[in-house]
Amino acid sequence: MEDGLHSNGNVSESSGNDQSHRVIDIYPLSCYYFGSKEAAPFKDETLADRVQRMKSNYAAHGLRTSVEAVILVELFKHPHLLLLQVRNSIFKLPGGRLRPGESDIDGLRRKLSKMLSANGSGDETAWQVGECLGMWWRPDFETLLYPYLPPNVKRPKECIKLFLVRLPVSRRFMVPKTLKLLAVPLCQIHENHKEKDEENRFLMLICPSLPNIMCIFVVAVLFFSTSFPSLFPKSM
Repeated sequence: MEDGLHSNGNVSESSGNDQSHRVIDIYPLSCYYFGSKEAAPFKDETLADRVQRMKSNYAAHGLRTSVEAVILVELFKHPHLLLLQVRNSIFKLPGGRLRPGESDIDGLRRKLSKMLSANGSGDETAWQVGECLGMWWRPDFETLLYPYLPPNVKRPKECIKLFLVRLPVSRRFMVPKTLKLLAVPLCQIHENHKEKDEENRFLMLICPSLPNIMCIFVVAVLFFSTSFPSLFPKSM
């Protein structure tokens, strides 16, 4: 590494004259194996079904807390974000709802293992969950989200937290056959602010802001010769 860049695992500290940056090590997409596993059932057939399920869960458990993973890889010398594609139309970050009493990190590790490990198993602690990058609030059961809790909202319905998840130099991803795992350029996500689909409103509101959120980090691309064969979509 260059002078002034001190590596500590997947995160480094870059010292400068006036400020210090956190460095994220990312690895080429070819370092990872992507396979498929048994299809996962869909919980929601329509947006109305999802709203009704949220209402039922809120009545039973109160505020819904969801955790999502921001996972970066390198492709064509640019950082790419891993997104899940559902039914060829809905795009989401890997993650999901926490169980009652479950911590953010434990819940996200469980969700990642269930979604992306073989048969939903694997060592959950192997997922390196890092910083919380932001929180968004859903004041009602509608799809509108805010990056803050409006002062007039006393009973929000959902809190969504984004966490940076760092990958090791190699890993095997096993994706349910009903889902696709896409590597999407951060620049493309930043420009994708005109999304009108209500079910993709989460991406329209949150994902385009990710490049701005990530500006506190320096992304360092590390190249290795490890490669796995896979049929992997490289972009939307």
